[in-house]
Amino acid sequence: MTDPWVALEPGADPAERVRVLRRAHETFAVAGTVPQPVRSVVADSWRRSARAGVGPEGTASVELTDGDLGVYRAEHPLARVMPLIRELVGTFAADGEHLLAVCDAQGRLLWVEGDPATRRKAGRMNFVPGARWAESAVGTNAPGTAVAVDRPVQVFAAEHFIRRVQPWTCAAAPVHDPRTGRVLGAVDITGGNGLAHPHSLGFVQAVARAAESQLALLAPEQTFVDGPELTALGRDEAQLCVHGRKMRLSRRHSEILVLLARHPEGLTGDELLCALYEDESVPPVTLRAELARLRRLLGPGLLASRPYRLTSPVESDVAIVERRLEGGAVMGAATAYTGPLLPGSQAPAVVRLRTRLADGLRTALIARRDPDLLADWAHAPWGEDDLDVWRALAAIRPTAPVRSRLATLESELAAPAGWSRQAGR
Repeated sequence: MTDPWVALEPGADPAERVRVLRRAHETFAVAGTVPQPVRSVVADSWRRSARAGVGPEGTASVELTDGDLGVYRAEHPLARVMPLIRELVGTFAADGEHLLAVCDAQGRLLWVEGDPATRRKAGRMNFVPGARWAESAVGTNAPGTAVAVDRPVQVFAAEHFIRRVQPWTCAAAPVHDPRTGRVLGAVDITGGNGLAHPHSLGFVQAVARAAESQLALLAPEQTFVDGPELTALGRDEAQLCVHGRKMRLSRRHSEILVLLARHPEGLTGDELLCALYEDESVPPVTLRAELARLRRLLGPGLLASRPYRLTSPVESDVAIVERRLEGGAVMGAATAYTGPLLPGSQAPAVVRLRTRLADGLRTALIARRDPDLLADWAHAPWGEDDLDVWRALAAIRPTAPVRSRLATLESELAAPAGWSRQAGR
């Protein structure tokens, strides 16, 4: 195979290849070994799928429905480039009886469009908007594997891990945020065995690059229209972006901006002192000096006084998580949560907000009982010792690694009844 990311070499017999792959899949299901000539990208994906506890007879679960799907989809960055993606792929999908699918970075399908008959057939295996097609949920598949390995990839017939998906062939390519390089999701084309041609992989990769170029063109406009943006989750020093200029803030300035962003009406000097300092003997002049330095850093006009307030609304990742939780969009909130708020901060008001945000999200995740969302939290640095989440995960996905980790935690964290170590505290 000259290109390991392409499913079939030119001239290969698709029917014979299907027979070989089915035998290889059965061997892996029984013995756990991957025989030749399974491609290395597929073999690695099969192993990851098995470690995640995916079974060959499994199926995708629909996680986002109705309003939850609508809210999450409308707020997703790829919504802005869907008209372009439809223009590039729509005719190809309709004429070839294929489907266009776009997923997020967690493998959740946000849009599935194309030939109506093909959509109905795909719907029988839950290849529908709102379904989770991550590798950890349904095993090897093009959109899930593309975001897992951050590469364009084809998945042909019995290369799919789940048997009910094996009549299909798909090609997908990841789409990245042009400013940060972060994977936003993937563009996928799904259909019959004809998609195993190298041209389909090149085509979907070109569509993904076009989407990234469009996002880059839209980024300056978005920054200008939306105003200042504050990123404070999962980092001790927040980042403020104002009209395209990114500023890394000191910890104290980070704390001040987080609090002022939450209080557009402003805070008095006494209120800020109580919110920022545990030591009540800190003199007001100390805070005034910090605010003077922050005002010079921000430039003229953004920070006003009497009371201290921001003269322009500041969007923050904290507010995004809170809004999604309040609206019941739990998966959207989990996606936006990149870690505890300013985890090194000891400012009393920040500690309270950090705890309230983490507890609100983890409580929602436990109540949702979604094994993939719980696993995402449990395996994150802030959730690796979260006993309640590991117990919830073990109750619905009792794999050997999960049970082992839970037993270790219960041994290490033995404590009085009702106490648990929680993320973000």
